[in-house]
Amino acid sequence: MRIIMFAGKGGVGKTSIASATGVRTAEDGQKTLIMSLDIAHSLSDIFALDKGLMEKNKGMPVKMEDRLWIQELDIQEEIQRNWGEVYKYIVSIFNATGFDEILAEELAILPGMEEVSSLLYINRYAQEGDFDVIILDCAPTGESLRFISIPTTLEWYIRKVFKMERRVVSYIRPVARRFYDVPLPEDDYFGALENLFARLEGIDKILTDPTITTVRLVTNPEKIVLKETQRTFLYFSLYKMCIDAIVMNRILPGHLTEKYFEDWKKSQRTYLKLAEEYFNPVPIFPVNLFQNEPLGKENLRRIGAEIYGEHSPTQHFYTERPYEFHQEDGQFFIRIKLPFLTKEEVELNRLAEEIVIRIGGFKRHILLPRHVNAYKHVRAKIDGGFLNIIFGGKKDGKEKA
Repeated sequence: MRIIMFAGKGGVGKTSIASATGVRTAEDGQKTLIMSLDIAHSLSDIFALDKGLMEKNKGMPVKMEDRLWIQELDIQEEIQRNWGEVYKYIVSIFNATGFDEILAEELAILPGMEEVSSLLYINRYAQEGDFDVIILDCAPTGESLRFISIPTTLEWYIRKVFKMERRVVSYIRPVARRFYDVPLPEDDYFGALENLFARLEGIDKILTDPTITTVRLVTNPEKIVLKETQRTFLYFSLYKMCIDAIVMNRILPGHLTEKYFEDWKKSQRTYLKLAEEYFNPVPIFPVNLFQNEPLGKENLRRIGAEIYGEHSPTQHFYTERPYEFHQEDGQFFIRIKLPFLTKEEVELNRLAEEIVIRIGGFKRHILLPRHVNAYKHVRAKIDGGFLNIIFGGKKDGKEKA
């Protein structure tokens, strides 16, 4: 199965690009599901449906045509399907603190519930082979990162905390009821959590397997948006996910010759060039700004043709990680594959939040994780076709040479 995630800053056109990709793969003969991971669902609007998907099928996949389904989760339905005992306990906590019942039930929908529900569906579809292609229309950057971090966080909790917590609560529950008016979770609560985790087993391997899952970042040729995309690129790289393409959306078409657009087009050219420096060697797919909102299947088909041309959207457009991070003995390493390179050809420059690598006419910007900015001493070495950039050792300004 093939999973393609479309991520990026809010408002860049992720839903349009994801939907266009799904329309294209379905027309190529592959059984395709487009799933919205954003709380503010808009798939039904993009496909110009007369009513929302939740009205149609209560958060389950809705068949659009032969080989194409779309899905927007309904968190209220997911609570009934997956979160019953957990949700009931959280409501009881809010009730005990003085909130009225309606407000308690609203507050009990905690951040992460919808993301876990999405992961449950993806894992089930992958295990059962329900679809050939799953297209994930991600929420804006921050929520997307929470989505991909949940499997690791849950695994840590289940392995390190869950069993001890369950055992301790079982011991103190009978005594606590006499002296403590805040309810402690019953065993059904822990059983529900354990069941959720069991159903998520293996999803982390699916998401980080580049033969199955790749990420495509959607961006616009604007300074603020590009900077956010660069940061998103960094975060997905830290999670060891393969980014195989950048979709540069809303480029002003060349036939616009009015003077009003001259400065805008010049600015876009500047940021297009900068994007090549940021993301090279990951390919960039340009998409022109549409004259009208790209709603409905025909417009989505046109977008898909513009992005992919004769290529299949399921193709892996870039298969290697452009760079990798790791930490060892108080030092932080960035490892970049640059074969056939000699020491004399590389020039490194350190800016406030990034490292700039220049090799002849080639330049690449790598945004640094925030905690790495505290390292002042930077050195580099070439080893077996890899450029290793080393930030070391201590963070107090007295680093080892």
